[in-house]
Amino acid sequence: MGGGGIPIISNGEVRGVDAVIDKDLASQVLANAINADYLLILTDVDYVYINYKKPNQARLTEVTVGELERYYNEGQFPPGSMGPKVLAVIRFIKGGGKAAYIGPLVGLET
Repeated sequence: MGGGGIPIISNGEVRGVDAVIDKDLASQVLANAINADYLLILTDVDYVYINYKKPNQARLTEVTVGELERYYNEGQFPPGSMGPKVLAVIRFIKGGGKAAYIGPLVGLET
């Protein structure tokens, strides 16, 4: 992953450090800041899955924030993949959002 030089001040000296600003978590912060009702995180993945690529794989079509948080805490969503998306949704709902969606734009019902 790329990382930019994010300026920081340490001991009076401005210097850059490697960092990555996650787009999903940044979107969540912005959505909560503007009091958005809905957060859409668009991906090329058809569904969010638990037990991904295992015999008992199951797609999540509609879950509560409590269920999603439990799956997240179980480690169901990898940090470099679906993890930040799911965490953004959890934070968004807990921050006052009404609903969130993770998936492709195609097939999204209005």
